[in-house]
Amino acid sequence: MPDRLPPLTALRAFDAAARHMSFAKAAEELHVTPAALSFQIKSLEQHLGQPLFRRLNRAVELTEAGRALAPGAAEGFRALSAAWQQARRLTNDTNLTVTAGPGFTAKWLAPRLYDFARAHPEIELKFSASLRMMDFDRDGIDVAIRFGQGDDDGLCSLPLSREWVTPVMTPELAQRYPTPESLREAPFIFDDSISFLTPPCDWPAWFRAVGIDFAPAQGAHFSQADHAVDAALSGMGVVLGRRSMVVTDLHEGRLVAPYGIAVESRAGFRFLCPLGTEDRPQVRAFREWILAEIEKTSYVSDALTIIPVEDVPLA
Repeated sequence: MPDRLPPLTALRAFDAAARHMSFAKAAEELHVTPAALSFQIKSLEQHLGQPLFRRLNRAVELTEAGRALAPGAAEGFRALSAAWQQARRLTNDTNLTVTAGPGFTAKWLAPRLYDFARAHPEIELKFSASLRMMDFDRDGIDVAIRFGQGDDDGLCSLPLSREWVTPVMTPELAQRYPTPESLREAPFIFDDSISFLTPPCDWPAWFRAVGIDFAPAQGAHFSQADHAVDAALSGMGVVLGRRSMVVTDLHEGRLVAPYGIAVESRAGFRFLCPLGTEDRPQVRAFREWILAEIEKTSYVSDALTIIPVEDVPLA
């Protein structure tokens, strides 16, 4: 039995036929005639020295040798396809595919993307708002903006900003609750999207940071941060707003942070891309743009006393 690998075209024909369990459907996928596909598989069987398929009246089935070969052939073509796509992306300086979470996209990124597109008309931007764990190669992603305390081994990771929480509300509501003590009587909004943080950056932690032993028990709960902020914008109540989710509304005066105290989380947003791709022109342009945009509203953080969550007294 020869040690050399058989022709790639024959393996490709086998992979398609094994996936479809049909020579006709495999031939259609590969844009060849059924006779041409059958010839490729016969040449592969001759190379191996035994059949890979049993030809039945109206169907085919894999032999033991075929079942042994099929998983490796499929995985090999998936790996080859991923490597090819990655190589093509590295030679393309005009396409940029970015993913970020829905909340960050709605409240921070989407309102600003027009400015990036206007500044870089040569870049074709594709965007995916998703919290799904993505594979840069498999999913064709160039840049990911992610929040959390994750492990970024094997990636180029750049912290984007300090992520703090502080009570925010409409200016009208702030007049009714001028002090942290009076806030205990306010209608509360809960952003459950950060309930996973350790240590917690929640209402009890913020109240302890300002010297008040109080834990709100009732209020409206939202699983998405942008929905919680939208509720606060409607005047529904007071939300413990995350910097990234409320900085635009604070900057434009739709919300206010009247108490001047914020609690900084251990988690934060990071700019992620595969190692070695950080200096591709479109990736570098997007990184420099997003950092410049964050700097435009840095004064909002400068106006607050920011207490690291580790320094907040325990309950």
